[in-house]
Amino acid sequence: MTDSNTLLDRLSRLLVEKAYLRGDFILTSGKHSDHYFDCKRVTLDAEGLSVASELLVKKLRAADIRAIGGLAIGADPIVAGTVVASWRMEYPVQGFIVRKEPKKHGTSKWIEGSVDAGARVAIVDDVVTSGGSIIKAIESARAEGLDPVVAYTIVDREEGGAEKIEQEGGVPLEALVRYSELPI
Repeated sequence: MTDSNTLLDRLSRLLVEKAYLRGDFILTSGKHSDHYFDCKRVTLDAEGLSVASELLVKKLRAADIRAIGGLAIGADPIVAGTVVASWRMEYPVQGFIVRKEPKKHGTSKWIEGSVDAGARVAIVDDVVTSGGSIIKAIESARAEGLDPVVAYTIVDREEGGAEKIEQEGGVPLEALVRYSELPI
């Protein structure tokens, strides 16, 4: 297991090298921005996912949380990587994926994965701007009987999302990295 500061330094460098883009972008929220984080360039990279996942397992262990999930598609690699890392780090957690709409056949569920009703869970996403994806995942998890107690993100763009998640979702947001902390 690597020291958290070393992991955070490496994650920050990977985010700047691989995920940070300058230009004219329209964000999921509909807002325009002169910069963008394509975090899938990090969460679909072997080293990037490994580093982020180890950091998340350390947070889950400290908070005594045994399940992590989030809205498809941003959370998918993070959830899978964290579940695998949790096994390696001898703190096994369950993963789940929140669908953007309930399944139209079979079980008609919002949630895919085997997490027991009432379980304390963490919600995760790759980037937070407005917080909308995490809030939707929190609401869906609650509708399926789960108890979201914290939200995690790889990068918080620091544009009000953390406050909105706490107000509307009722859980605190913890970012692995904040935009203002990156060596950009």
